[in-house]
Amino acid sequence: MAVADRAYLPGARVGTALSELDVEVKRILETLGQTGAARVEPASLQPADVLLDLYGEDIRARAFMTRDDRAEMMMRPDFTVPIVRLHMDRGITPARYSYCGPVWRRQEFGSERPREYLQAGIEIFGEGKPAEADAEVLGLIRDALGGAPLRLVTGDMGLLIAGIEALETSAPRRAALRRHLWRPARFQALLHRFGDGQKEMAASRADLIEAARSGDLTDIIAAAGVPVGLRSAEEVAARVQRLADEADTPPLDPHKVAALEALIAIGGTCAGALGELRDISKDMSALGAAVDRFEERLEAFSARGIAPESLAFEAEFGRTTLEYYDGFVFGAVADGRPDLPTIASGGRYDALTAVLGHGRILPAVGGIIRPEALLALQGSSPC
Repeated sequence: MAVADRAYLPGARVGTALSELDVEVKRILETLGQTGAARVEPASLQPADVLLDLYGEDIRARAFMTRDDRAEMMMRPDFTVPIVRLHMDRGITPARYSYCGPVWRRQEFGSERPREYLQAGIEIFGEGKPAEADAEVLGLIRDALGGAPLRLVTGDMGLLIAGIEALETSAPRRAALRRHLWRPARFQALLHRFGDGQKEMAASRADLIEAARSGDLTDIIAAAGVPVGLRSAEEVAARVQRLADEADTPPLDPHKVAALEALIAIGGTCAGALGELRDISKDMSALGAAVDRFEERLEAFSARGIAPESLAFEAEFGRTTLEYYDGFVFGAVADGRPDLPTIASGGRYDALTAVLGHGRILPAVGGIIRPEALLALQGSSPC
């Protein structure tokens, strides 16, 4: 990348190309701010411990880290968490904010993906009914995209979380499934391990499990000699005890697993998905409240002129993005442009406010646009 280049835009750090980007950013912010959103600019450097707790340790490999004499710091990888921190520190009153600025992500060796790019967006805290706020954010982002050739896709992490909670199993198993919901391969492996594969798993660890049950595990660990690795003998013993507890837990009901997998596989339009969700909820009654919220959101979409009959829905959408979304999610995809990322995205993150508000919860939803990628889509062909 040349010195004057920036994400998706050759030469856009100087002259006319930079001016064009400035105009595009101004247009986006005017659209997002038309409902009275206050401009906000959180610090570029954020406390690393806070962000690692929220994003998970996986973000460490993708974030630029530094430290001073006070603490380890991270250059913000997105705006949402810094803005939630800022807002919850000010109070828990309803508010809305708009913003635009750079974010930073490390990339794999040899990758051409940008390490620095702009995010413009809006975040709404505690205003109105959640379904109406969801619809408002989607409508604002759609308007700010300015008619660009994009396909809007929606999802609902709340439905998937409710599907996990509907499983009749132990709390530790549900917690493990929730934790790995954003890692599809690992999640599927856990479903197998807790269901059809449980007998095989128990048999492969039969000696350890029996030692845990008989109380001989401490002696076995001591007889193994000097510990190798970072785990202490106590941590190894606790892990083996969890394996024994798992072996004593009844396997997942295959009908419930099939219903959850059918839920994850739903795709099509929002209107079509509602019918499928109602059918699945017959086998998973605990899913009913989440489906009701989904239907209420579709009604809010219709009220804002967003037709559920033509709006795409993919139940899996959002499973490979940041882990703080716990409800409605969406994205704007440039089909036929593999050189560009998702141009816009967002969703609901109520639980995040509780974490950063020290137990004070405030319903929250937001969305972002990548101005450089949007301008590249509108003004140039693939490289």
